[in-house]
Amino acid sequence: MASTIPYGASNDGSGDTPGDDTPTVFVVDDDPEVRGALSSLFRSVGLRAVVFASPGEFLAHGRSPSPCCLVLDVRLQGIDGIDFQTQLASSDRPIPVVLMTGHGDIPMTVRGMKAGAVDFLPKPFREEDMLAAVGEAIRTDRGRRQQEDESDRLRATYETLTAREREVMGLVAAGLMNKQVAGKLNISEITVKIHRGNVMKKMGAQSLADLVRMAETLQVRVASVGRYQTCV
Repeated sequence: MASTIPYGASNDGSGDTPGDDTPTVFVVDDDPEVRGALSSLFRSVGLRAVVFASPGEFLAHGRSPSPCCLVLDVRLQGIDGIDFQTQLASSDRPIPVVLMTGHGDIPMTVRGMKAGAVDFLPKPFREEDMLAAVGEAIRTDRGRRQQEDESDRLRATYETLTAREREVMGLVAAGLMNKQVAGKLNISEITVKIHRGNVMKKMGAQSLADLVRMAETLQVRVASVGRYQTCV
């Protein structure tokens, strides 16, 4: 057995609870022995394991509030695992996937990796290799969740801006100078400076580069104007 990975979680396999950040590994495999072995392996290193015999059972399960990944067998009864992976990638339920198969070949591996798999493991695989792949998948999901949380926080802050402040933010982030923004909005330059200051303060932007990054994340940067556009 591989040494314990310090995820800092219990290994009782219990369900998610509010505030519990224990990573969850979902397993979809129609072989009960494989499901049992993987469940024991993941729980032994402090991960939560939830196993399913089919993709349908997995889809019926609620989303995990904690970082997670899916260990998916390629050859399942009635459905191709890689096709299912592709469906997940294009759905509103993205999740990092580790593929496994007892009948792999190079074209299948390439297809799985192109579909976005974190790793592709042939059966039988070493426990160390599976744990390494799952660890990478969980780190990927944790990073995605952090980005989503940051976007949500930015959106909530952006909603506190006045309509005029939003206009100023979009134009400033597009590269227009205060004078150009004033001409564009038909207001005084000093008013633009006041709005710009309010925007920087409310959004918590330390610099113009910060504000541009935020505007791009929020997709509110005005793209139809340029810095050197003449204001009439």
